[in-house]
Amino acid sequence: MELYGKKEHVRYYNIDLLWGQKLYQELRFVLAEINGSRTILASTSLTLEPVSIIRLYSCRFRIECTFRELKQQVGAFCYHFWTKHMPRLNHYQKKDEPSPLEQVKTESSRKKVLETVRAIEMHMMLSCIAMGILQILSIRFMGKVRPDQLRYQRIPSRGRISEAAVMDYLRKHFSVF
Repeated sequence: MELYGKKEHVRYYNIDLLWGQKLYQELRFVLAEINGSRTILASTSLTLEPVSIIRLYSCRFRIECTFRELKQQVGAFCYHFWTKHMPRLNHYQKKDEPSPLEQVKTESSRKKVLETVRAIEMHMMLSCIAMGILQILSIRFMGKVRPDQLRYQRIPSRGRISEAAVMDYLRKHFSVF
């Protein structure tokens, strides 16, 4: 199958098992051997084929890299939006207990909570748009920027420029634009 842009020899075995503590949940486990390297993958979806689970896990690295760049370069998760009307979340809430939003009694408090949630969502959306712009610039100016104009990259990748390098370049040369 094709993984990470190249053909890989994959052997796998899948089995559905109960997993957890006290509240057991059925999970699909895929024991995979990819070019001699062994791994165990798990999925809560029992309808996914093992090949699909392997393929989805191969996308995980790119997703985690994008989250890291969103966090470190764009500051997407550095928001400080809060309101005193927002109820505390109980991570150990039981099913029969009311949801935190049901604890908000007045209409003005509900409005404040919704405004806060909207501010968080807008901050995240704008951060994702900024990240997309950085990625477009990174692709567009691939090979057009001299290496001495870029900051150090840990892994040079075939002339591609990282989002961090684009941000650094724009900070240094913004006055030229």
